Amino acid sequence: MAKVLVLYHSQEHGNTGLMAQAVAEGLREAGCEVALWNTNDGRFDAASFAQYDGAAFGSPDYYSYIAGGLKMFLDDHFILSVRQGMPGLTGKPYALFCSHGRGGRVKEVMPNLFRRIGTQVGDLVASQGRPSEQTLEQCRALGRALAAAAR
Repeated sequence: MAKVLVLYHSQEHGNTGLMAQAVAEGLREAGCEVALWNTNDGRFDAASFAQYDGAAFGSPDYYSYIAGGLKMFLDDHFILSVRQGMPGLTGKPYALFCSHGRGGRVKEVMPNLFRRIGTQVGDLVASQGRPSEQTLEQCRALGRALAAAAR
């Protein structure tokens, strides 16, 4: 059974959290073990990332950039994988999702930021404000696609 991390940031409105839950549903439907981690609740230990077969990353748009907790993960990941050469941190399939209020420019930034993880699965799913049922279904489908790639 593939083990997949859903690492996201959600707080004030919970829109990214709703999307994370939907991605996790899709992963579970496809038979994956899922770990959900909201960076609003604490820093994720990048060294433990080696235990996962894939990951989904979600962020709200904060001034056309990702949330600070995800940026800390990327910084820690870079130090461990590139500078220290820790094995098992790269070459993984990953998926991306985001929520935004109006501009949504984070969706232009995210694919480039996460490319060191491995290979992006599917297209980034974005939601303006509260995700619609259609957007949540896109998130579930993204989870299923990620599950197939993580096996």
